[in-house]
Amino acid sequence: MTTRQAVFLDRDGTLNEDTGYPADFRQVHIYPEAYEAVRRLGRAGFATVVVTHQSGIGRGYFDAADLDRLHARFLEEFARRGAPLDALYSCPHDPDDPAGADCPCAKPRPGLGLRAARDLGLDLGTSYMIGDKPADVLFGLNVGAAPVLVLTGYGRRAQAALSALGVRPAHTAAGVLEAAAWILGREGRSDHGPV
Repeated sequence: MTTRQAVFLDRDGTLNEDTGYPADFRQVHIYPEAYEAVRRLGRAGFATVVVTHQSGIGRGYFDAADLDRLHARFLEEFARRGAPLDALYSCPHDPDDPAGADCPCAKPRPGLGLRAARDLGLDLGTSYMIGDKPADVLFGLNVGAAPVLVLTGYGRRAQAALSALGVRPAHTAAGVLEAAAWILGREGRSDHGPV
């Protein structure tokens, strides 16, 4: 099977404002630049894959059907804006619950990335991860992808936490569009669209 490079993207704080535990798409506020970032990465040949920890299910704030509806609308909105996402994977477990504490799909563990690689034929070692939390950067490292920290969401706080851990992302960007531009520049790729 031919493998493909991916850019993994965190959801809350990276593609949209982090508003806590949204149970309905009307509570989700996507950053306008997120559409252009995904559009440019897709045109350049990257698989764009959202990996998100949605512990609101495990915490009882909403159920799996609510999240499925929200994510269906989320994917539809990106596709409608000419920026289709290749896939979206989520972990529903509450990390404070003993039953969810050892979940292999909760970032920074690599489970969601490994699943995406199997499903989509991805080359993790040449891929990227964009996110705003230490768990996103560590997830990238754990799957072998180059992590890019964005300063939206929890990004500024994440810088200090990562520094305390002695961990450095491959790059730090103001937001997801700047992160996408850095990846395209590093790979020497054009999105064949307006810059």
